[in-house]
This record gives sequence, structure tokens and C-alpha cells, in this order.
Amino acid sequence: MLVPLYLDEREQLHAVFTKRRDDLRRHPGEISFPGGRRDPGDADLTETALREAEEEIGLGREHVAVLGALQPTPTFVTNYSIYPFVGVIDPGHEWALQPNEVALVLELALADVRDGYARRRLVRRGVPFRTDTYCVDDNLIWGATARIVADLLDRVGPLLAE
Repeated sequence: MLVPLYLDEREQLHAVFTKRRDDLRRHPGEISFPGGRRDPGDADLTETALREAEEEIGLGREHVAVLGALQPTPTFVTNYSIYPFVGVIDPGHEWALQPNEVALVLELALADVRDGYARRRLVRRGVPFRTDTYCVDDNLIWGATARIVADLLDRVGPLLAE
């Protein structure tokens, strides 16, 4: 998985998220970072992250400077381990969405994401639970993506303008 970051013209740090299509079998309508499964031809997980970002949102690997990795993050429902890699990109990219997977690209200021933190009660498949979430406008980030965001904010929080 790739966590694309950029600084806008006001020096505000942004992250690029995707909103998955509502008709997908797994994680429908959820907000995540671009990513997916490792292909046999991928040299390593960094290569997987770059390939998936290119396939899902048209972010060519030549436009990404990979800075490093965040901690691996498990998913509870699908039992995957997500390996997020942080990459810096230039602002103003024109996205080319993979129409079978991605409904929307969201470019969110990390300060707004941080400020949208709340512990919320959600209901999924009829089961209520409390979990950490981030909400910007109507965009709710929860689950593994929220755990990745928490790790990212722990690391870059001091860089965010108050």
C-alpha cells in the first residue's frame, strides 16, 4: 500500500486516499490508500505499492519518492497484513481512476484528518463496536486505514501546522 503525501502551495501536508466503489465485494465504499495484493512479478512490497498506485489512480512510480515504511497493519475481517510505504509526490496530479475499483480520489490535509479524530460507535454486518475514526467532511476513515493514519500522524504530527 502506498501513502502518497504532498505539500500544497500553503505548505500544508496532504495525503491521497481512495474511496472504493460501493458495489465491491470486499470493503465496499471504504476509504483507503491505494494498494493491493503482491503479484508474483513484484520484486518486493515497495514494488507492489508503486504498481498498485499506478494501476488504481494513475500515479506513475517515477512521480513517487519513497521515504520508508510504516508499521505493518492487520485487517480483522479479511485477515490480511498491510505493508504501508510512504511516498512524496508533487501536488496537482491528474488522477486516472481504475473504474472497477476506485470511485473517488480524496486529497485531504493531514491537519484536517487529525482534527477529525473521534472514537465512534459503528455497526458493520449488524454488529456494533467502538473504534477510532477520522472524519473530514462526510469522509469517514476507520479500520485498518485509521490505524495506518494514526501511525502516520504519530510520525509527522510535529510537522503539521496548528
